[in-house]
Amino acid sequence: MGHNKESHPECNSRVPAIVNALEKMELTSKYRSSEMIELQSFRSASVDDIASVHERAYVSGLEKAMAQASEQGLIFIDGSGPTYATATTFQESILAAGAGISLVDSVVLASKVRQDPPVGFALVRPPGHHAIPKGPMGFCVFGNVAIAARYAQRVHGLKRVFIIDFDVHHGNGTNDAFYDDPDIFFLSTHQDGSYPGTGKINQIGHGDGEGTTLNLPLPGGSGDRAMRIVFDEVIVPSARRFKPDIILVSAGYDAHVLDPLANLQFTTGTYYMLASSIKELAKDLCRGRCVFFLEGGYNLSSLSHSVADSFRAFLGEPSLAAEFDDPAFLYEEPSDKVKEAIQKVQHIHSL
Repeated sequence: MGHNKESHPECNSRVPAIVNALEKMELTSKYRSSEMIELQSFRSASVDDIASVHERAYVSGLEKAMAQASEQGLIFIDGSGPTYATATTFQESILAAGAGISLVDSVVLASKVRQDPPVGFALVRPPGHHAIPKGPMGFCVFGNVAIAARYAQRVHGLKRVFIIDFDVHHGNGTNDAFYDDPDIFFLSTHQDGSYPGTGKINQIGHGDGEGTTLNLPLPGGSGDRAMRIVFDEVIVPSARRFKPDIILVSAGYDAHVLDPLANLQFTTGTYYMLASSIKELAKDLCRGRCVFFLEGGYNLSSLSHSVADSFRAFLGEPSLAAEFDDPAFLYEEPSDKVKEAIQKVQHIHSL
């Protein structure tokens, strides 16, 4: 809660809004003790964990900058985002990364004793997918998903990691961290032309990693229908061919039609579909090992309802999207442009 800048989109009211919605809808361990396990204690990520993705000079530099943040109350650590830091940002960022690592531990352990282990969901901030190896970017401090991917490989011997990023913005930090790595498949759907302007369709990886980066920029106005087709025709065949040992998800809820920072028109129902489908995919391909990480999502109402509906999908319960989604906000999707983008990416990746 200490990492906060009032009136900034990425402020400290985001996670409490989600937790309050989950409480209200009786989707917490208090109401679902047998189905939902809340990790009460988890460790911070170590400097070595962070340095598996980020340069040590950045990690130590950020830690040193905390003194300046204490004096000034708030500093900017990256002007292009802009990404801010307060006196507690370093500690809270290593704790966010540690929460993701701890969830990987729990899910992997559960997958050894049961066929259908629970899905993990890290309700953490600051988010991570824009943070590049040498520094912060776009509201993100450390690459939580990228750090968890390296940890899954190093500690659990899960060699092949499949990362799905459905945030409205391209996960450029994750993209860059694994661009030449054949064992980590990074698949990003994002709004074409949105911040940070990376993630072009022809960016497919480099060297040994050629073909294990898939970027699918979607035209503005893409919504539920587009994402269903993308899931069936791009995500599923990519994952089946790659044969992952674990699936990690950069779950950004800012592609929602009500979100202020972009122009896709996902609904609460879109997120239910994604959560449900990804859970099934993990069950089919990697013994159900799957961890979601909160990324963007800046309209507190659509963010909290969409996360709650994701939880319902994990529990195998019906969606309540119809209660929250207003069809009056939706307009016709650019289906021809969507089809064109899908065909292009299928051609490039031989899907």
